[in-house]
Amino acid sequence: MDMTFALQALSLEYMLNDTTLTGKVYNVPEIIDKKVATIKLNSLGVEIDELTEEQNVYLNSWQI
Repeated sequence: MDMTFALQALSLEYMLNDTTLTGKVYNVPEIIDKKVATIKLNSLGVEIDELTEEQNVYLNSWQI
């Protein structure tokens, strides 16, 4: 529930400060979504690794 409330609060703040929004439904901006996820993961002591260059090359070498 903490993430739900955080997303709602930050989304409300975003809507109040963005005067270009009109009366329709919007997706949560990615920056807000990532901010809440980062805060939650940090509170749990979880860190996200970055791919090495070798891993990136391997990942991008696949073709379907």
